[in-house]
Amino acid sequence: MEIEDLPRREFADPGPLRDEVVAAILAGAKTTTTGLLLGYERAGEPVPEPGQRFAVVDSAGRPAAVIEMTEVRVVRVADIDLRHVLDDGDESVAAWRSAHEEEWHSAEMREVLGDPGFTAGDDTAVLAQRFRLVPAPPDGHGPAAEPGA
Repeated sequence: MEIEDLPRREFADPGPLRDEVVAAILAGAKTTTTGLLLGYERAGEPVPEPGQRFAVVDSAGRPAAVIEMTEVRVVRVADIDLRHVLDDGDESVAAWRSAHEEEWHSAEMREVLGDPGFTAGDDTAVLAQRFRLVPAPPDGHGPAAEPGA
């Protein structure tokens, strides 16, 4: 399957933060991500599954990498563990939670959720997702590497 044929995965809004996140994925420093389960439900998007691949796009909307989900768990915000947080690029659970709550409580996210008063708390369900970077073929073109490559 060609990278252009994969579902697209966008991390953060286009701009410096997305560029930073994509660079961390390419460097292997970021191997987890977290999303509100409610966000997937309201958008009518299926929950990612282990083995599913995505094209990670850069700020210009171009595919920059292919990732493969290796684990997807539905957990409460309060149950996010330090290993997940470290692999997401944060230094502590408190820092991770603060950054995510800032995003989740933004006017843009509340609009997407259709709930102007949405507040995430300990019992809010999130998708704790772990992924691996799929190596590009040696020529840098053509289909993404097959599983196990």
